[in-house]
Amino acid sequence: MASLNVELHGELLGRLIGTSRRNFDFVADSAALEKYGLGSQVLSVAVPLLSNNSGGKADRRRNYFAELLPEGDSLERLASDLRVPTDDVLRLLAQFGRDVAGAVEIFDPQLPGEPKTPALLPVTEIMIADLMRNVKSEPFANAPKRGRTSLAGVQEKIVLARVNKSWNRVLDGYPSTHILKPSATSYPTMIFDEEYGQRICRLLGIANFEVDIQTFDGLDCLVIQRFDRTRDEEPKRIHQEDMNQALGASKNEKYQEYGGKVSLKRVSQVISRSLEADSLTRLLRQVAVSLAIGNLDMHAKNISIFHFEDGQIALTPAYDMVPQTHLDDDGRMALAINNQYIHSQISANDLIAEAESWGMRNVRQEISDTLEQVLGIIGSEAPHKLAHPRLREDIEFFATRLLSGL
Repeated sequence: MASLNVELHGELLGRLIGTSRRNFDFVADSAALEKYGLGSQVLSVAVPLLSNNSGGKADRRRNYFAELLPEGDSLERLASDLRVPTDDVLRLLAQFGRDVAGAVEIFDPQLPGEPKTPALLPVTEIMIADLMRNVKSEPFANAPKRGRTSLAGVQEKIVLARVNKSWNRVLDGYPSTHILKPSATSYPTMIFDEEYGQRICRLLGIANFEVDIQTFDGLDCLVIQRFDRTRDEEPKRIHQEDMNQALGASKNEKYQEYGGKVSLKRVSQVISRSLEADSLTRLLRQVAVSLAIGNLDMHAKNISIFHFEDGQIALTPAYDMVPQTHLDDDGRMALAINNQYIHSQISANDLIAEAESWGMRNVRQEISDTLEQVLGIIGSEAPHKLAHPRLREDIEFFATRLLSGL
C-alpha cells in the first residue's frame, strides 16, 4: 500500500493512501484535524479535513491531487522518465510533488534519503538558455534524480529560483520563485503578447507580480514572478488552489463546454465566500479585461484562490492574461459570459447580466471604468516590438466597442 506524506506550510496535513491510482485517498492527520478543525478547507474547497472518508467524494479528493500535475507533452515526459502511465498520480507525485502550485509538498517518507534537504544549484545565463532550448526533454528544468517540480498547464516552461540576485535550479523541494516560458515556434508572438496583457493587469491593479521579457544567451523568454511564493531572501510558499481543483473538474473540463462542471457563476460562488469586500468586483474586472484584450483562454485553471491558515480565502492576482484573438482559432471564450461563448458577440450588457447572476448589482459603472482604464493604459504603454503588430489596435477596437454597447 502506498503512503505519501502531504505537508502544508512544512507541517504534516495528512497522507495519500491506496494500492493504485484508482483507489487512493487523502486521509487527514489527527494533529492537523486538532489544529485546523473538522471540515476545514485550509487545503482545498474540494478536500475538507475529515476524521473519516465514509461520506464518499473520493473522486474529488483524487482529482485535487491529479490537477497538480501538468498536461500534454510535459506530463508525457515526466511519466516516461519514471516509466509509469500518465494517470499514475501516486508515483508521479512521489517524485515530482515537492515543488508544486501553492504550499503543498508531497513525498514518500520511505524513500532513501528522506527527509530531503532542499538546495539550490546555481546556473549561468548560457545554462538557462540551454534549459529553455531543451524544455521538451527536461520539463520544468528538473535536475536528474533531485528535480521535484510539477506545475499544471500545457505550455512548455521551466522553473527557477531567483535568490540573492542569482538564478538557480531547485533541488529536493526548494521553492521555485519564477516561471520562464520560451518563445514557441508555432506562436512566435505569444510570450510578447502575454507580457503586454499582464502589464495591463498590473497597471490596473488586478495583478501585483512582475512579468517581463528577458534574454539569455540570445534567447528571449517570458519571466514570471510566482505569486504563490514570498519575496523574502529565503522564499516561502503561499497556498493556492485553482478552480478546476475547487470545483472538481479534470483536465479539459477546465473549459465550460467540456462537461459543464465549471462556469463563471460557479467560480463566483466560491469567490463570494471570501471576506474581502471587493472579491467579486475583482473577478468582474478580470473578466472585463479578458474581454477587452481578447483573452479567450480564461478557463478554470486560470482562476485561483489563496487559502490562509485561518481558513479564509481570497482571489489571487490575475494571471495568464494573454491576448489571443489574432490566433487561428474559433474565437470562443473558455467560460461563457451570459451563456455566450463567441467573443465577437459578447456585449457589455452580457457582462452586466453575468455579474447580476452572481448577485452583484449596479455594475455598469465599474465595467465602464475598467474599460476606460484599459484604453488609457494602451494609449501610453506600447507592446513589445516583437508582439503581434495589431495587438494595440485590437484591444482599442474591443474596448471601444464594449463601451459603446456593441
